[in-house]
Amino acid sequence: MGDKIRISFVVIVLVIIGIACNGFNSQKSMIDKTVVKELDLERYLGTWYEIARYNHRFERGLVGVTANYSMREDGKIKVINSGYKDSLSGEYSEATGKAKIPDPINEPAKLKVSFFWIFYGDYYVFELEENYQWAIIGSRSDNYLWILSRKPQMENDVYQECLDRLTRRGYDVSKLIKVEQKEF
Repeated sequence: MGDKIRISFVVIVLVIIGIACNGFNSQKSMIDKTVVKELDLERYLGTWYEIARYNHRFERGLVGVTANYSMREDGKIKVINSGYKDSLSGEYSEATGKAKIPDPINEPAKLKVSFFWIFYGDYYVFELEENYQWAIIGSRSDNYLWILSRKPQMENDVYQECLDRLTRRGYDVSKLIKVEQKEF
């Protein structure tokens, strides 16, 4: 009889864990990761300033971060990400990579970016201001998120609009860190 109770207990625990995991997964799936329908790549190229981001290891401690996009001769996009370690007067760091749009007809706002050999990560344009003055970037994972601007500073009302859009999408905006930028 003791074995039956133990087995029943284990089954109940597994069911509870399964329900908890399903609840956790359904909460994650509630995040809206749709991208903009159109992306004019020529208008998107150029320099973008990182206004805020989710913290992650490959940019940890970087400030004054910019991303510059230009066309390569092979039709891919040249990506230069740069910033300064720990302060605007800190050591300059730069990474050069490439990007491509796997399905430019059906999903022009879902890019793939690589900074190392053949390994590509997602670069999804979730939101884009009509004049290409700011953008919200994410990926299929909800662990990566950026707010970008054409200027090093973003007006408070525009920043709040970006936060509101992200909140409606289901993102935790309290996890965003603001990125210090040089004044221009």
